[in-house]
Amino acid sequence: MNKEFTERALDRIIEMAWEDRTPFEAITFQFGITEQETIAIMRKEMKPSSFKMWRKRVQGRATKHAKLRAVDMGRFKCSRQRNISGNKITKR
Repeated sequence: MNKEFTERALDRIIEMAWEDRTPFEAITFQFGITEQETIAIMRKEMKPSSFKMWRKRVQGRATKHAKLRAVDMGRFKCSRQRNISGNKITKR
């Protein structure tokens, strides 16, 4: 992994990886890193026990892999969340 990230970007990658409904493909789209690179970041940035707990939870989870998701599942969105278009928040 040759990419350097700011502390803010690393925090966002970790946050997205922890979210159950955010697929690895979304992290790839936004940050240009693979699932394996995401796992490497998590391993490096987290305590060993936290990493093991996270890895056990997400391994094989359908919601973390776009290809495994049910078609009708869609994307979770809070009713109070603003629309996001290309990483820019748009007005309602």
